Amino acid sequence: MHPVPARPSRARRAWGETWRVLAALFAGLTVLLLVAWEADTGDRQVSDAQAALDLAVGVLGLGLLLLRRKAPLTVALVLCAASAVSVTVVGAEAIAAVSLATSRRWWKIAAVGVVFVVAGRVYSVLHPYVAPEPYEGWVDLLTGVLVYALFVWIGAYIGLRREHLASLRERAETAEREQAGRVAQARTAERTRIAREMHDVLAHRISLVAMHAGALAYRTDLPPEKVAETAAVVQTNAHAALAELREVLGVLRDPAAPAAPEPPQPTFADLDALLAEARANGADVRLDARPDGTDGLGEVVSRHAYRIVQEGLTNARKHAPWAPVTVTVSGAPGAGLTIVVRNPVRSVGPARQGEAPPDSGLGLVGLAERVDLVGGRLSHGVTTTDGTTGAGGGAQFRLEAWLPWAA
Repeated sequence: MHPVPARPSRARRAWGETWRVLAALFAGLTVLLLVAWEADTGDRQVSDAQAALDLAVGVLGLGLLLLRRKAPLTVALVLCAASAVSVTVVGAEAIAAVSLATSRRWWKIAAVGVVFVVAGRVYSVLHPYVAPEPYEGWVDLLTGVLVYALFVWIGAYIGLRREHLASLRERAETAEREQAGRVAQARTAERTRIAREMHDVLAHRISLVAMHAGALAYRTDLPPEKVAETAAVVQTNAHAALAELREVLGVLRDPAAPAAPEPPQPTFADLDALLAEARANGADVRLDARPDGTDGLGEVVSRHAYRIVQEGLTNARKHAPWAPVTVTVSGAPGAGLTIVVRNPVRSVGPARQGEAPPDSGLGLVGLAERVDLVGGRLSHGVTTTDGTTGAGGGAQFRLEAWLPWAA
């Protein structure tokens, strides 16, 4: 299957047809004048009627040449047959033969070639020389074959060149589409990464705001200094959430704008700071165990481990505010890193905090994606103190993740 070349503009097509018709007319009139000169010198027998017919057929051939793209075989056969009585049509005949050869349909080319050679011999019989040579017939046949072979070679070369250019154009367009697809895919992946990071950060901030705002709403017995302290926590975390949200919206609104340097992402080395911040905001968080050598975790695994603990604290604040949270970290190089975050299902704080904040369900989904990316495992659910599933009086929510830790 040959590639389809791009369609030229209307003006370019009109100019292409115009110069071809003018070239065919020039070639036909040139050969007609040569035959007329031979007739005038007495070398060839040409009557006035034959000359008039020759010119008329040549003019009709020029009009027929314009239809060669719609019916190339028919036009080529008619023009070649017309050359038996007209030399004025040889220019249109040559262009039609070249045009047919561009398709490289060899049985069609062979059929037109037979008509071309026979018509040339017929013209020599109808317009003989006064003193013909004995071998003139063979010369006419050989000349016809060689001339037609030249037309076929030119047409085949033009066809191959067009297909080559069309193939190059198609490759360039395909490469541009693939490059655009890769750019769009990279942009989507980056936006997904940004959305995952911002979900973790904003959920952490908003859960703090919701927990302390709930305390202000339901603890009417708090002293003024405690109210001011809690309101300051709400204000600080709300401002931090707005700043982080404004930053990510700026990136997503104008992806073509130069991005500001991205701040360093927290890693597992910042775990103590995360727990200290949670305790400073009123949470009861305990680090049950932590192995040595966690500084040797890879950057990606270390960042995912930090986000797992952060999401566990966020979920505890959302669904069990003021409840104690226990974080257990265990493992060793080569055996993997295990992180467990546990908290009671029911709140044990001094007062109920009202309805729980809406649960998007995306936090645990994002954690599962993080863990899958590094070949880890993630499990979560409600268990009892003896390890069985269910929601009894001692039920607790357990988030457990295992991450690979290279030796």
